[in-house]
Amino acid sequence: MQPNLETKTAISYATPVGGLSARVSRDASEAAARLVIDWLAARVLGVEPAVLTQPNRGRAPLALSRQTAMYLAHVTLGLTLTEVGRMFGRDRTTVAHACALIEDRRDDARTDLTLSLLEGLITAHLRRMGEDAGAGAAR
Repeated sequence: MQPNLETKTAISYATPVGGLSARVSRDASEAAARLVIDWLAARVLGVEPAVLTQPNRGRAPLALSRQTAMYLAHVTLGLTLTEVGRMFGRDRTTVAHACALIEDRRDDARTDLTLSLLEGLITAHLRRMGEDAGAGAAR
């Protein structure tokens, strides 16, 4: 299945306000990010999570999926370019390039909406993970 950033999706999550770096501790943020990005890749972008960290660039749709995942990790999760690069086995300058490419694609209204929905999914998922962890600690 090839990823398509213009897929119409009926999702009722609100667009997040700000990043999650204040809500997710720095120690846990990379681990949480890895889980969310793996989920995102498998469920939404239509690629296997292992493809995102393979050393070669891959075909254009796979590269776009990786660039999208790196962008979302940086923007939505508040990870630094270096942290995102480490997560994906890439240099921080590669992450910066990916973020610039995806940000430029936001000029298209459909792509912007899709990315906003993905940001909302990530935010909601991490909030739920935080609530579940808090409930477990209270027991």
